[in-house]
Amino acid sequence: MTAPARADCSRAGCRTAARWRIDWRNPRIHGADRTKTWVACDEHRDYLRDFLTARDFPVSVSALGARDASERRMS
Repeated sequence: MTAPARADCSRAGCRTAARWRIDWRNPRIHGADRTKTWVACDEHRDYLRDFLTARDFPVSVSALGARDASERRMS
């Protein structure tokens, strides 16, 4: 049996396992159907969310599932 995939936090320099999914988009250049995803550890979840909301980007935060981690690792 193989170990589950692990996604690292998107914060620059952080290699901690991500536990949160942050979906966002820049409405000035992308329509509602185009979103980007960052992943975050517990320590950087609020930092990354606040960074995006300060720019008036629509943001949603949810728990990172095993499938999300696997997809993030492949991209």
